[in-house]
Amino acid sequence: MEKNINLLNINKELVLASASPRRQKLLKLFGVDFKISPAEIDEDNFSSTLPNEIVMELSSKKALAVAEKFDDAIIIGSDTIVWLDGKLLSKPADEADAFRILSELSGRTHKVFTGITVLDSKSAKILNDFTETEVTFREISDEEKLAYIATGSPMDKAGAYGIQDDFGAVFVKKITGCYYNIVGLPVSQLYDLLKEIIS
Repeated sequence: MEKNINLLNINKELVLASASPRRQKLLKLFGVDFKISPAEIDEDNFSSTLPNEIVMELSSKKALAVAEKFDDAIIIGSDTIVWLDGKLLSKPADEADAFRILSELSGRTHKVFTGITVLDSKSAKILNDFTETEVTFREISDEEKLAYIATGSPMDKAGAYGIQDDFGAVFVKKITGCYYNIVGLPVSQLYDLLKEIIS
């Protein structure tokens, strides 16, 4: 039986400011106990036009919103966007929008940005960074798009696709950068930020 490894030695509550089951699954890799407290913010409200700044701004807002509920905890905020042709491809509004987004991504390379914010609610110390990954799609047929959309899976995902435990994985031809960033939580970067904030 495999044993969990926990080198972080966090001596206070760890809180993930996200309801995403994908992020929760990745955080469990660290072998630490944590709570879930989804952030209630408007993800369409941000001030920057640069993708790296957008995700860092939104991840910070999430962490700060959740930090108000905890006197002495480490809060993890995260936000992921898909970027193509200088514009943000967010979660699809409906099935027609999902079809449009997948059509734009088909046969092309896009970028995935994830912002990570780690905040100590007692000291107010805050660390904020981002990860960028390039993803190249193969050509996707209309039949494949429609079949995928019919599963409902694209509807809650930025860029209308998932790469893990999901048919969307077959669209991905090449990845340059962190795979876990595409899932929504760049684990190596997060681990380094957590080590820094507890040091």
